[in-house]
Amino acid sequence: MANLITLGRLVLFFFTLGLIYTRVLSLVLLAVFLVVVVIWSDALDGWVARYRGSTSDFGSVVDIAGDRIVETCFWIVFAHLGLIGVWAPLLVVTRGIVVDTLRSLAFREGRTAFGEKTMARSALTEWLTASRFMRALYGSAKAGGFVFLTGLFAALLPAARGTPVEAVFASGPIWWLGWAAVYTALVLTVVRGLPVIFDAWEYIAGARA
Repeated sequence: MANLITLGRLVLFFFTLGLIYTRVLSLVLLAVFLVVVVIWSDALDGWVARYRGSTSDFGSVVDIAGDRIVETCFWIVFAHLGLIGVWAPLLVVTRGIVVDTLRSLAFREGRTAFGEKTMARSALTEWLTASRFMRALYGSAKAGGFVFLTGLFAALLPAARGTPVEAVFASGPIWWLGWAAVYTALVLTVVRGLPVIFDAWEYIAGARA
């Protein structure tokens, strides 16, 4: 069931991207709402798996893969739309490749990114990568940043000129908070990736040997 939720989330995600690229104000505004659903539904599959007692290593890998697709594609799309520099998706893609490669080495040794068989080697690295606080902070920053960038795209459409949409997303407190969320998400992308390199060092050494 949890894996089906992840699959449904990806279908909704690509549908949302399609709405954004219509460049129709009403549909892009609908996409703003759907971005929230896509981001926060990430917690639903994990909750269902725990509630049904169906957690598994495979489910953990599928969940991470789904997250990576959503996050990476969002950054690529926003860069393509000219809302943020291309350096952002390049940073996210590079971090994702490095982290996923190292986690695959750990997975071969029976270790997972999170959970009872976590690859974390210290309380600090586990807190940075897996604690509820850090995951919630990272998720909130991404949700806020992606919602803002979608809303900003709507505000920049010709049909939005002189409307409340332009006033809300293109200036004022929402504009400042939105960009703060965007850059917080990018900083946390790096901060939460570095501990994986530390945790995977023994697997790197083993692979080299």
